[in-house]
Amino acid sequence: MDNLFAGMFSPEWLAALSGILLLDLLLSGDNAILIALACKNLPQHNRRKAIIVGGLGAVGIRIVCTLFATGLLASPYVEFVGGAALLFIAVRLLTDRHDEKPGEGKKQPATFGEAVRTILIADFIMSIDNILSLAGVANTVPHGKWSLIICGLMISIPIVLFGAQIFLMIMLKVPALIYLGAGILGWTSAELMTEDPAVGAFLTPYALPLKIGFVILVLAAGYCLNRRAAQKNA
Repeated sequence: MDNLFAGMFSPEWLAALSGILLLDLLLSGDNAILIALACKNLPQHNRRKAIIVGGLGAVGIRIVCTLFATGLLASPYVEFVGGAALLFIAVRLLTDRHDEKPGEGKKQPATFGEAVRTILIADFIMSIDNILSLAGVANTVPHGKWSLIICGLMISIPIVLFGAQIFLMIMLKVPALIYLGAGILGWTSAELMTEDPAVGAFLTPYALPLKIGFVILVLAAGYCLNRRAAQKNA
């Protein structure tokens, strides 16, 4: 950390930064979808605030993990357990509709704290691949590793926050796309499991069927639970 700015703007450093920028664009989409799903039930005046607070908090967690815990995140079973947790979160976000209850005149919106907490927990799980990829690219340069990591993380902030607002606007206008977002989270959960150092080798031959199966599972579970809730409230 003493030579934080050593090697900055060298050809190797700039080449690695361009690779990190591409990774941010490719890997931050599902994080933005997650934030949009978590904020969809909030009152309008709280949505942007939750996106900003949750997004900045998630990036802060990512910075801490990248600087201090990349070794831990690469440990066996961490990604497998994270994938299982994300699968549960995907179904929960899809069914967290807060529909009317009998005898009540208005919907019960998600709370600001609930939305931020969901964003922080799920974004941490989903950021495992981002963190390890970022650290891997940064390790390819002889000098300026930490400045590269910090720049890469700072670049991810506007990508995630802006992307979340765009996805939220689209979902509010086309509610059916909420299922698409949840399906993407199901696909991501399977990706995490297949990349786990301990069990990934056994799951990799079945990676595509597992991803498709998880998407179907999330959508089917969400549809059935939402339909049951609608019948109960009818």
